[in-house]
Amino acid sequence: MPKNLQCGRFSFALEGRESTHPIVMGILNVTPDSFSDGGRYQGLEFALSHAEEMIRDGALMIDIGGESTRPGSPSVPLAEELRRVMPALYALKTLDVALSVDTCKPEVMREALIAGADMINDINGFRAPGAIEAVLDSDCGLCVMHMQATPQTMQQAPSYADVVDEVIGFLRGRVEAMTAAGIARERICLDPGFGFGKTVEHNYALLRHLKRIRDELALPVLAGMSRKSMIGAVTGRPVEQRVAGSIGAALAAVAHGARIVRVHDVTETTDALKVWHAATND
Repeated sequence: MPKNLQCGRFSFALEGRESTHPIVMGILNVTPDSFSDGGRYQGLEFALSHAEEMIRDGALMIDIGGESTRPGSPSVPLAEELRRVMPALYALKTLDVALSVDTCKPEVMREALIAGADMINDINGFRAPGAIEAVLDSDCGLCVMHMQATPQTMQQAPSYADVVDEVIGFLRGRVEAMTAAGIARERICLDPGFGFGKTVEHNYALLRHLKRIRDELALPVLAGMSRKSMIGAVTGRPVEQRVAGSIGAALAAVAHGARIVRVHDVTETTDALKVWHAATND
């Protein structure tokens, strides 16, 4: 395991006393159609205000997304995604927080890095032609996610012989491709892709085995389960009532080895993690 996760202007300790607290990544969707908060933060003023609120509440990263990846969502044209993401990225650059851009388009990756993004979060695992080349010569962090199929088709009939084995195998292959191209392991974290081509049973199997993913690949794990259908399947709650369930999932992820949790509800998650940390550490 690397000692630090390098994310552009920031370096997050993975070992030693400074590494005891998990990293909370706040979600900032600048889209009209996100499954949870689509349209709420499209305006630049609202996006900046929400980001500042999340930072005050304890977020160390902000993940900016300009394309909804909910099941069945269509791809957004390049020009439209840039129009949504870039103004927010430039506006947030003055804040003391690591800025992640959630995109699978190499052209958006390049523009985001020019603007100063500290991380690229790719649901497609940097498989698009030119994706690795787009991030190769920077020092940004790279979140490599597993997804079966595409957002348009991923939830139609997810199937695995062994979901944990197959996700680990996929992530291993992507890490090997990236390091062979010259990308340092210190820049890479892993996301098993909760909800991206998985049934409820697949999702919870991955949650229970996060330590195995971390240990076998010797890289930090990011867990993003906030308000997703796997929470609703267990609680019976609609999206707007999944805060408590999402906090439970974040705590479980950290207990199982996740280093980063990607969440909508930063205040509640940060408070819960503080109490959990106080109760489990001498």
